[in-house]
Amino acid sequence: MIYSQIIFAFVLGISAWYFIKGFSKIRANILSGKNYIPTGTKIQRIKNMIFFALGQKKMFDRPIVGIFHFIIYVGFLIINIELLEIVIDGFLGTHRIFMPVLGSFYSFVIGFFEVLALGVVISCVVFFLRRNLLKLPRFTSTDLKGWAFRDGNYILIIEVILMFAFLQMNAIDLELQNRNVEGFHPTGSFAISQFISPLYSYSSINGLISAERFYWWVHILGIFAFANYLPKSKHLHIILAFPNTFYTRLEPKGEMSFMKTINKEVRLMLNLPIKEEEQAPTNEVIRFGAKDTNDLTWKNLLEAYTCTECGRCSSVCPANLTGKLLSPRKIMMSTRDRMEEIAFNKETKGADFKDDKSLYGDYISQEELLACTTCNACVEACPVNINPLEIILELRRYMIMEESKSPQSWAAMFSNIETNFSPWKFPVDERSKWTNQ
Repeated sequence: MIYSQIIFAFVLGISAWYFIKGFSKIRANILSGKNYIPTGTKIQRIKNMIFFALGQKKMFDRPIVGIFHFIIYVGFLIINIELLEIVIDGFLGTHRIFMPVLGSFYSFVIGFFEVLALGVVISCVVFFLRRNLLKLPRFTSTDLKGWAFRDGNYILIIEVILMFAFLQMNAIDLELQNRNVEGFHPTGSFAISQFISPLYSYSSINGLISAERFYWWVHILGIFAFANYLPKSKHLHIILAFPNTFYTRLEPKGEMSFMKTINKEVRLMLNLPIKEEEQAPTNEVIRFGAKDTNDLTWKNLLEAYTCTECGRCSSVCPANLTGKLLSPRKIMMSTRDRMEEIAFNKETKGADFKDDKSLYGDYISQEELLACTTCNACVEACPVNINPLEIILELRRYMIMEESKSPQSWAAMFSNIETNFSPWKFPVDERSKWTNQ
């Protein structure tokens, strides 16, 4: 038994180290963005987090899918409460240490976990078949090819394996209890595994003990592996959905943030007073909009890592639906990929290494940016309050203000606004003449 405890402590330590290392890299990537100051009160932001991250309010816009997803999400979270008992048992070499504490209530708790586990298995199978057989457009589009598509399948398979191991472990445990094997405390019947347990009635005691330990290790190692897989997976949203919804902007959707320097110039042009703090000269190098990920705010970068890649944003995007290149999901995925590339280059080639690539141009094209109608449909559709529009607008700012790349019709409009204070080419004092007709 002591060897098992040592092996468990070693595996737990290695898993924890890799988990912390993975999240430290992600945290550093996110904080490479510019400062972001959240608005609204903490109460408002906590409500957002409860409704959208924990309650998954937007998922129920599509009720059937929302119910299945809720079963997987809540089931997986609650079942992993049992992880605490497994960790304690692994360290101390005990078996079901909470059973003497909870008494008869213990079988109810484990039975409830088993019902959730069965629900998770059914939901995962439904989603797997839905992803691979129904060929829904948002799962077959070009921005979800290769790893991005396989990742979703891998997670569903892993969750089924974890739940299967959990149920098998309990079923074998019940059979060992029925045979009064020392160390296997009588717990009473469990809701689901009691129907699986008879399948092991013809097995030897030694075989059952080995099988119970095998599934115990499969379950715990699967959870450790899942935790370390998260930083490389879209399912990172299981964790990041909470801070992302907490820090969601509370201003009206689509409201653009203005640049202080530009605001100062506009106020000067209109002979309006300038704030005292804006009058002081500054030597800061100004970047209009965003060229690369470090020009975006850390909230934009947090959203890129939080993206679930569900495609709801792209499925309601009018540009995407009419065959244009723009996909809001791809905007978020490209932002995350660029962050990862920068981090990898710095890690392998030195902190001062700079490549000739950028988010604008190499990852997100001018054609994609110009296709956006700024309608906010993608923002409304996202179940975890991600805002692809902010990134699009910042990249467009750079494209137009730094590189002067805009369609001819846009350039004419900008000129009219600058000279006539309106998008139309006629004097300001004639703008209201149409009312006299």
